[in-house]
Amino acid sequence: MNNQELSRKVPRSPVGLMSRVYRYILPEVRAELEKWRREAEQIPDEELRKQALASIETKRFHCQGGAVYAAANLPEKHILIPLIVAYQTISDYLDNLCDRSTSLDPADFRQLHQSMLDAVTPEDEMADYYSLRTEREDGGYLAGLVQTCRDCIGQLSGYEAAKPYIRKLAGLYTDLQVYKHIHPDQREAALLEWWSQHAHHTPHLRWNEFAAATGSTLGVFMLFLAATDPFLDDEDASRIHASYFPNVCSLHIMLDYLIDQDEDRLGGDLNFCNYYEDADTMLNRIASIVDWARKDVRAIPSTPFHRMIIEGLLALYLSDPKVSEQQLVRTVSKRLMRRSPMTRLFFYVNSRWIRKHKHE
Repeated sequence: MNNQELSRKVPRSPVGLMSRVYRYILPEVRAELEKWRREAEQIPDEELRKQALASIETKRFHCQGGAVYAAANLPEKHILIPLIVAYQTISDYLDNLCDRSTSLDPADFRQLHQSMLDAVTPEDEMADYYSLRTEREDGGYLAGLVQTCRDCIGQLSGYEAAKPYIRKLAGLYTDLQVYKHIHPDQREAALLEWWSQHAHHTPHLRWNEFAAATGSTLGVFMLFLAATDPFLDDEDASRIHASYFPNVCSLHIMLDYLIDQDEDRLGGDLNFCNYYEDADTMLNRIASIVDWARKDVRAIPSTPFHRMIIEGLLALYLSDPKVSEQQLVRTVSKRLMRRSPMTRLFFYVNSRWIRKHKHE
């Protein structure tokens, strides 16, 4: 892998990164999301249309955050931004469908999420993703998202080396979405049984932290970025995968669950932060995952960029308005921020600005 060349493309300072984000990334993410919003408005089925539009409206910051990886290789942003936005939009749309589903059928959830696997395996025939549910008429919306991913992947010159690791992450993501959306009386037992099959790979993580790691798309996005390099080989792809999964990925989703505790409680949704004994344990475990994540990214080139991703994650989630509405979350967030380097404070301010001006 031509690591020296790749490193030259990557921003090494927070100011350099954010200047690229404001100038190049956010405007193109906005344009992509607007395109998919127009597509979603044409969905014939009322429920599918509602969930597709809601996912774009309420979860756009997932695409904004994921597309930061395109800032590390601006000459390829015309591939990476549409790819990341389409893949993340599939994830967000299906999460909405399953969270508010008219079904509790694990086979239905797995069939829906076959789209995530098809999106990253262009040579496979696309499935009928709605075949096990009543709501089926989406006017080609989900298939269009999958095809966009495939078209973009076809332009990634190093994709063959990255593909097995991306497939592995997409498979784990699919498993999680199936088990966490089944009947509440069954989901914890199913998740524990699933974890028991994988625990030997991540012995330092609790079951809820492993499950959180499988719910992140950041490892996939990093491998998309790596696949822009025609010299990517299996050794490099394996190292990149290990640097992100499980710890960077676990941190990503544990922070997401941290701020969503009230919302999930009201919706009756599973939340992995609820499985800690108390707030101190939760804080200490998340802080440990931060430390492990920082250590892991030292193993790959452009470490400063990946450190900024970690600090940016903390800033993005701890700047969410939901934090101030929850006393426990506010306390934990303040304590995490007290451990914060100045880099995170910089990203914290920028994250608040982006949220405030998200539609501009």
